[in-house]
Amino acid sequence: MLILAISNGMKTVIMIAAMIAVFYFFLIRPQNEQRKKEEAYRDSLQKGDRVMTAGGIHGTIAGTEGYFVQLEVAPGTRIKVAKASIQPIPERKK
Repeated sequence: MLILAISNGMKTVIMIAAMIAVFYFFLIRPQNEQRKKEEAYRDSLQKGDRVMTAGGIHGTIAGTEGYFVQLEVAPGTRIKVAKASIQPIPERKK
C-alpha cells in the first residue's frame, strides 16, 4: 500500500539513488581500495625485492630514486623504470 502512495517523481528519485549506491559499492569503492593497496606496496619497495614491471620485465630492485627505481634484470645490467609501473610478481597456483 505504501508503494502506491509514492508519486512517480519520487519513484524516479529512489531508483536513481539506488543506482548510485550500487555503482559506489560495486565499482568505485573496490577500485579505490585496490589503488591504495598498490600505492602502499610501491612505497614499501626496498633494495633486493623481486618485482615485475607492467610490461612483464622481471628483476631485482637495485635502488630507488624518487619516482624511479633501478631494476637489475641480469647481473650487471640495470634499467631505470617508473615506480608506478612496478607490480608484485603473481604467485603460482598449485
